[in-house]
Amino acid sequence: MDQEKLALHETLETHEILNFKTVCLLRSKLMTGICFNNELKQLMEKDVKQNIQDINELLPFYKQSDVIH
Repeated sequence: MDQEKLALHETLETHEILNFKTVCLLRSKLMTGICFNNELKQLMEKDVKQNIQDINELLPFYKQSDVIH
């Protein structure tokens, strides 16, 4: 079955969201390593897991793009 391709503007938006989520993931991961408050550390770890899940959900859409093929 032929997959639908994303329009150029959809590809751009998906790329921007992926970049944003990647930066969020990196910052939360870094902050988790230097955080001494256990409650805050748990929130950061939860954010890391959520960002990973979000990125994994976005990747199939990004792969539908003509730009990266």
